[in-house]
Amino acid sequence: MLELNRQSRPAVQRRLITSLAHSESEVLEAQRLRYKVFAEEMGANLPSASEGIDRDIFDKYCEHLLVRESDGNKVVGTYRILPPEQAQKIGGYYAQTEFDLTRLLHLSDRMVEVGRSCVHWDYRDGATITQLWGGLAQYMLQHHHEYLIGCASIGMGDGGHVAASIYRKLHRIYAAPVEYSVFPRNPLPLHALNQHLDAPIPPLLKGYLRLGAYICGEPAWDAEFNTADLLILLPMSRMSDRYAKHFLK
Repeated sequence: MLELNRQSRPAVQRRLITSLAHSESEVLEAQRLRYKVFAEEMGANLPSASEGIDRDIFDKYCEHLLVRESDGNKVVGTYRILPPEQAQKIGGYYAQTEFDLTRLLHLSDRMVEVGRSCVHWDYRDGATITQLWGGLAQYMLQHHHEYLIGCASIGMGDGGHVAASIYRKLHRIYAAPVEYSVFPRNPLPLHALNQHLDAPIPPLLKGYLRLGAYICGEPAWDAEFNTADLLILLPMSRMSDRYAKHFLK
């Protein structure tokens, strides 16, 4: 899941440090931040809510990318990364709980899944997002992975009309080739929603599309998080030279 509901703030000059979690305590920091964003801010119904964290069975199979502010050493952004060999160990990708990924599975030995992306509200600006993308791009390069997938989430506080309108606006331009199509297990009922709102594209989703990502099919309705999720596929070969030079240094 990618936290895409809020518009980003103007960047403030801060010193940010990006790294992978190397201990259970660091993973716990990421899980606490996820709880603050998904449960406290977005109202998600999390099974682990009584512990004040967001945790599921995929966490122990994943790498956890962290962005810290150097002053105070606080985790202010995170990504969860599931590499191919770990997806094989757990029996699949998180996205398979929401989508039929049959047409993508021939890529699975080269395909990384990202999810549970979130940024603390006070740090939701271009600088933090750039740190997350840069860390992710470096991870993909270092491990020679060729494809990235993830569920890009749009909040449904309005009942889903904004999500339906965003999908209608984007899929005609950014739709994946038919051989990469996926199919939601619990589809958002597009026919029953207003698809003609002038809804702004959330900044993280806009960023992925600028990098060269595809939208692989209609949105799924994630009732637990009350979001509409779009399956995003980014072949690293499609990343434009401009962004490759910026992130793949």
